Amino acid sequence: MISIHPAREGDAAILTAIGLRAWENATSAIGVTEELRDNARHAFGNFAQSSWQSITVAALDGAFVGWAARENFDNQISDFWIDPSYQRRGIGAVLLQDIERQIIGRGFETAKLESHAQNDQAVSFFRKHGYGVSWLSLKYSVKLDRDVQSIGLQKQLVETVRDSYGFGF
Repeated sequence: MISIHPAREGDAAILTAIGLRAWENATSAIGVTEELRDNARHAFGNFAQSSWQSITVAALDGAFVGWAARENFDNQISDFWIDPSYQRRGIGAVLLQDIERQIIGRGFETAKLESHAQNDQAVSFFRKHGYGVSWLSLKYSVKLDRDVQSIGLQKQLVETVRDSYGFGF
């Protein structure tokens, strides 16, 4: 059974491990050096330790299998990681639904996120769940020593109701 709950302060190690495995899977298309892997490990660890209040955990039969975060408690999904061995089991869909509920609960009408554009699995997942491309950019990554495409995705969560039609005359 899939359950969703807020992270706790002591969860950093398992969240770091899940995030790193999912990140390695997601970045396989662009290539990763050992230095980047170490940087990612430290970044995940620091984030999970210092920002655990912004993290929502997905568990399957009590075992942590994924997590998502809204680092600034706004409508930007800053992190969304499902352990690769648990992907394609509906866990991401349940987690995303809860994150979207949180965003609506904070008064936002849209959800936003970004990824590297070559992360086909993530882009496909979010598009399947109603997200559309809002921007695409190409910028040089010093760490990778190459240009990397980034993609912004957005979903309208709350229908806006207009008082009138046309130009509002």
